[in-house]
Amino acid sequence: MAGPIDPRLLRRARATRIFLVALAFVGAATAVLVLLQAWWLSRAISHVFATHDTTGVGRWAGLLLAVFTGRAALAWLNSWLAQRASASVKSQLRRDIAEARLARPLDAAVPASTLVTLVTQGLDALDGYYAKYLPQLVLAVAVPLIIGVAILTQDLASALIIAITLPLIPLFMALIGWTTQQQVARRWKVQTRLANHFADLMAGLPTLQVFGRARGQLEGLRRTEERNRTETMATLRISFLSAFALELLATLSVALVAVSIGFRVVFSHMDLPTALFILILAPEAYLPVRQVGVHYHDSVDGMAAADEAFALIEAGEAQRIGGAGIPDATAVLRLEHVSHTYPGTSAPALGDLTLDLAPGRLVALSGASGGGKSTALAIVMGFLAPTSGRVLVGDADLASLDLDAWRANLAYVAQTPGMLAGTIGRNVALGFPDASTAQLRDALDRAGGASLDLDRSVGDDGEGLSAGERRRVGVARALLRIEHGGARILILDEPTAGLDADTEAEVLASLRTSGAGALVVSHRPAVLAMVDEIVTVNASARAEDEPADA
Repeated sequence: MAGPIDPRLLRRARATRIFLVALAFVGAATAVLVLLQAWWLSRAISHVFATHDTTGVGRWAGLLLAVFTGRAALAWLNSWLAQRASASVKSQLRRDIAEARLARPLDAAVPASTLVTLVTQGLDALDGYYAKYLPQLVLAVAVPLIIGVAILTQDLASALIIAITLPLIPLFMALIGWTTQQQVARRWKVQTRLANHFADLMAGLPTLQVFGRARGQLEGLRRTEERNRTETMATLRISFLSAFALELLATLSVALVAVSIGFRVVFSHMDLPTALFILILAPEAYLPVRQVGVHYHDSVDGMAAADEAFALIEAGEAQRIGGAGIPDATAVLRLEHVSHTYPGTSAPALGDLTLDLAPGRLVALSGASGGGKSTALAIVMGFLAPTSGRVLVGDADLASLDLDAWRANLAYVAQTPGMLAGTIGRNVALGFPDASTAQLRDALDRAGGASLDLDRSVGDDGEGLSAGERRRVGVARALLRIEHGGARILILDEPTAGLDADTEAEVLASLRTSGAGALVVSHRPAVLAMVDEIVTVNASARAEDEPADA
């Protein structure tokens, strides 16, 4: 965090700006009520001492009760505003993180377990930032300023003592805050490591169990958990020590004011009502600033998570940079000497690939496993940028186009198509949500799924469907997207694997009659026999023109 308020929250979260404006009004109203409380309380006490008569105390008590009620209402309003702002900002950040992840689905720099920790427990910690830290920060600006001016109108000496000692609290708070930030950053890394470790163990538990190594992982997990406990306790230790230091400094500062006033009252240099007024206000001047330091520790966890969130969001935005319009539907997709080398590796995953994909034309990518076929598809979809060469859509470079608009022109069928819990019909309709039942049925039939019931239930991640049935649903979804959703390019990764010969022939015929340009990854002879062109993908990719009946 670059300051008391992260400017990225102000830029990205409109709720934060509205919240700060509302807090400013609440802070000013709180300061006014504090002044009224001190004024009426000092007058009531001095009146009793001066007259030795309790007449009128009920009226003072009623006024003070009204002030206390007003302060309670403002505290409730603060809490309500904080919860609304926090919920809005967390929701927006989670949407932005999801969009950033979708923009870079192949990014392995952030494991899934880290992402889950971030969007759940991590961002939930922003509640402390909005519910405690930000409201207290606004009060620390408004209340001391208004109270300081009020004290200045009554006694210059007390105002000078407060003006000199009050800035010491933010100074010590900044010094402690730097240490706290470093400690919390370390704890967040350890916490993330623990989450990743546990997720990896759960994913690999069946394999570990088979080889009798499951119990051997207990010690590693225990060490990681112990490290997390140690870092958490270190953070708490800093929090308690900093609270003690700030309390001691504020107490000594108030004592200086009290001693000065006490001597002057004794020697009749100050009247009792004024002395009481200043003595009641002095602690109120230090309290908001002191509480900022206390509540700062409630905010650092959330801000550490926010820093991680902004890093992901900004990386995703960099991936989506572009904005030029998409050429017309007749534009040819062309890859010119495209290659890609993944970071941290020396050998290219894809080497010198050149191909043309025109509307209505079927092009197959063939080659040995690991030759770069999946990398080529990722480049075409804009998820990876070529290390060398370029991808053209008509005469426009793909890197200069609006990638979201470009992907709206694509229909993709993965080796294992993604599925949502629901029905087969609902999953087919993902290709075109406004599709009618007749359109869903037609697309599924042409994808070889005539035997599949649209109302058949599907569990999480396709539970209840075989591998072949999942591919039928995936192909049906793509056909629906092409024919009704406006897409014009099919990208298919082993679309007929797991299908019998008759179903495979039916699917291939549907692909041919869809009218879309299709880029297909396949090793199956039936697929390679019906395409217009086969491109062999390897270290020196080359195109081999072959007739469709080859």
